[in-house]
Amino acid sequence: MTQSFDIAIVGGGLAGGLAALAFASKDFSCAIIDAGDPKKMRTAGFDGRTTAISYASARVFRRLDLWDQIAPHAEPIRDILVTDGRAKSRFDEGTVSSFHLHFDSRELGDDQPLGFIVENRILRNVMFDAIATHDNITLIAPAKRSATQFDSASAVVTLEDGQEIVAALVVAADGRMSSLRAAANIKTNQWRYRQTGIVATVAHERPHDGVAQEFFLPAGPFAILPMTENRSSLVWTEKSDAADAYMRLDDDKFRIEIENRFGEYLGALEPAGPRWSYPLAFTLAQSYVAPRLALIGDAAHAIHPIAGQGFNLGVKDIAALVDVITEGRDVGLDIGALTVLQNYQQWRRFDSAALALGTDLLNRLFSNDFTPLRIARDISMGAVNSIAPLRTFFMRQAGADIGTLPSLMARET
Repeated sequence: MTQSFDIAIVGGGLAGGLAALAFASKDFSCAIIDAGDPKKMRTAGFDGRTTAISYASARVFRRLDLWDQIAPHAEPIRDILVTDGRAKSRFDEGTVSSFHLHFDSRELGDDQPLGFIVENRILRNVMFDAIATHDNITLIAPAKRSATQFDSASAVVTLEDGQEIVAALVVAADGRMSSLRAAANIKTNQWRYRQTGIVATVAHERPHDGVAQEFFLPAGPFAILPMTENRSSLVWTEKSDAADAYMRLDDDKFRIEIENRFGEYLGALEPAGPRWSYPLAFTLAQSYVAPRLALIGDAAHAIHPIAGQGFNLGVKDIAALVDVITEGRDVGLDIGALTVLQNYQQWRRFDSAALALGTDLLNRLFSNDFTPLRIARDISMGAVNSIAPLRTFFMRQAGADIGTLPSLMARET
């Protein structure tokens, strides 16, 4: 069976789902192809992670009429506190630097949070619900792509069951190990960190008051992110050769290790769900486009979670690509032509490469215990904290609110 669409999106995760809804809002017909079973992807056990949504990215969800369903489950980030130190252990009481960096959302004005923390399952379910009712979107899942052919007139995505999806443009939203990117012979710059990300949720005795904390430890950053229902999400970066041992601990011993890093400011802690872990790596595609192909999200760039910017980079990719493709269609151009797609690459690649390399540098600077470097970075944090314009710049950068913004992300008037 052959079906024809304007756009075929390979990958039905958060990036692929959002891309389909964004394109559909501009009257493009879209197919989403994903190897996973949507019923399984909707369950709580499928993905226990959370996502940091910047305040500019939240505008996209509002303009696509998704935010009203997300908002009750989104915890605003009112402050971010960045500190440096060492974890407590049986042999060391631990230390916290006297220098810190405090980002206060009130400095942005308009009662604007710095961002929001939302559970991935909430985002996924809201998107699937919207996709199911949208006339311009067809979800084809579970379905595996077996081949893709590109020619001057169209692209043909062939599935393992023999179905053919014909489209003017294919969007690769198939993750860091993108098979579509590889099939198009797009090379990448990539390396593995000797670090593993451990993700868990904890409930705590005292309110977090919307404060997110980033505690830089020699093994890597330990992020404490505020969630609804007086919970916090932990994104714990640990040396890979130690992470497996922490993952094998029983709940009580795991709680003690969290407390050694968490401190006592939120009172008694209790694990509130399973743990996940994943190896950390850097991937940056050398091109974001090929004839009739555009990369978005992790297929284009997979970065260290140190600043929580991975998903927001993908949101900006989607919003920029929608603007470029819509403008091309409206003036009568072929939306899959390389001359159109290069406008997307020019818009996005430098911005995302700069942020990706910036997070890589931050991780390398802070994930060590070299005393002269520790002193230098602590003094630098203190200096930035004392200069209000610099604080505002970094807050806007974290909010994805700098540079030429796509229409879906533009400031609301």
